[in-house]
Amino acid sequence: MTDTNRRAAIAAYKERKAVPGVFAVRCASGVWVGKAADIATIQNRIWFALRHGGHTTLTLQAAWAAHGADGLVFEVLETLVDEDMAIVRDKWLRDRVAYWRAELNAAAV
Repeated sequence: MTDTNRRAAIAAYKERKAVPGVFAVRCASGVWVGKAADIATIQNRIWFALRHGGHTTLTLQAAWAAHGADGLVFEVLETLVDEDMAIVRDKWLRDRVAYWRAELNAAAV
């Protein structure tokens, strides 16, 4: 990648709008539901922590150890588009996470 292309890619990344959302991580031994201010980047963050053995959700870390990366599936459950007010966004995320945890009988992540 040339320096010009790299700069353009960095600028585009910084200018993109983060989309908040609710996600699930599933495997044969369980389901975990969580929220993210930027749904596009949360899977990478979770997988990085799991690969390095440092994820704070111990049951999810144990599932990773038992099933490996191929045994876990990341799924976006819902996204919130066009909401700039942080208080509305945060309440929506809390409410939807509670809904999906109850609906899927899922643990927190």
